[in-house]
Amino acid sequence: MKISPEEVAKVAKLSRLDLSPEKIDQYAAQLDGILGYMDKLGELDTAEVEPMYTPVDHTTVLRDDVVRKDYTRADILKNAPETDGSFFVVPRIV
Repeated sequence: MKISPEEVAKVAKLSRLDLSPEKIDQYAAQLDGILGYMDKLGELDTAEVEPMYTPVDHTTVLRDDVVRKDYTRADILKNAPETDGSFFVVPRIV
């Protein structure tokens, strides 16, 4: 697929980008190369290839969720500007 500098200029205008003529030509060449590569990939027969979510096996690096009580209610409320002894008191909004 060939992408013209005029198409790049149109997309740049829609994106509100002010590109110089040199940059427009540079981006047209780069996009043409990318689209040419996509066309080449499109020629491959993938009928027998099973779809996959990702080609990389990901393992979670997060810890398991474990319920624990690290702070008491008094510890948490002692930093509040105003409490009623059990809850935070905040200004009424409505």
